[in-house]
Amino acid sequence: MKQLDFTLKNYDQDLLSSGSYTWRSPSNIALIKYWGKHGEQLPKNTSLSFTLDACCTTTSLGFERKKEQSSGLATYKNDFDFSIFFEGAEKEAFKPKINTFFKRIERYVPFIKEYTFNIETSNTFPHSSGIASSASGMSALALCLMSMEKEICKTPIDDNYFYKKASFLARLGSGSACRSIKGPMVVWGNNETIKSSSDDYGVKLPLELHTNFKEYQDTILLVDEGEKHVSSTVGHELMHQHPFAEKRFEQANDNFALLVAVLQNGDLKEFVRIVETEALSLHAMMMTSNPYFLLMKPNTLKIIHAIWNFRKKTGLQACFTLDAGANVHLLYPKAIAQEVSKLITDELASYCNNRYIWDQAGLGAIQITS
Repeated sequence: MKQLDFTLKNYDQDLLSSGSYTWRSPSNIALIKYWGKHGEQLPKNTSLSFTLDACCTTTSLGFERKKEQSSGLATYKNDFDFSIFFEGAEKEAFKPKINTFFKRIERYVPFIKEYTFNIETSNTFPHSSGIASSASGMSALALCLMSMEKEICKTPIDDNYFYKKASFLARLGSGSACRSIKGPMVVWGNNETIKSSSDDYGVKLPLELHTNFKEYQDTILLVDEGEKHVSSTVGHELMHQHPFAEKRFEQANDNFALLVAVLQNGDLKEFVRIVETEALSLHAMMMTSNPYFLLMKPNTLKIIHAIWNFRKKTGLQACFTLDAGANVHLLYPKAIAQEVSKLITDELASYCNNRYIWDQAGLGAIQITS
């Protein structure tokens, strides 16, 4: 499917008068990192992610049709009419990003200017903690809009189209959001290794995972819960003039092909090597851009070294990955969860801000405090 396939051309002019839809959408963590984009939120390299079932955003989209069709009715920059609440409090600071999202998607869901929207959203994890809340938030909002489209579209919408277009729309709000529609593993970016892959939307990895990667664990170690000093948007922009950008894109695409093979053959040592290489390469791009910046904290490095020491001492294949921030995702097979839990309790918890730890096991998040 291409962009033109997602343009809504034939919908009921009577529309819905009012209503509400609610969707819950997971965050995700990329194993093969996307860093650098072109065009309208398109990736410069293929990425591959795990969805994080316990780290979710729930979004309710209430809507009421405007009584008159007049641009003067819109209250925000004479454009779109909406309010947004995060965990019960109105958030004016979120409005510019939502407004930009609506501008980008209007051509594909032209009915959105005909409604006043009330957006209510909440997370199961701390906001601005380095967990991708924009991914889960934008994907949940895109799914709500697709529920509206399904109701008013004169042509029946099947599940395949519904979820592909939801991913397509989510990408226009936040690139990584397109990887939060389906799971457990999602590919984003056209790549010959996966014939169904696309730059326009994420697709579920169409392969059977080796048993080593089923019920795989991700414990998120919160080193820093503050706002990032450099936003991901700015970081992506700095890749345009980056001296190592093209080699980085080549590296990511090569690592993608290698990781796809590993996910099928179960080679845990090679999984560790690829995933940690990707995490450190991401931050290397940040540290060598112009201007350069550093998002890791001293405790990030202490956790990394502790994981390396644990692996060397025990031979157990726990590893780390990083997002564009200071926090650490500790990845490991479920078979070694008991040993890793002891590592966390005995050593890693002391490096976490307020000792917050989110245990992502696909079964629910466990918050540990002491």
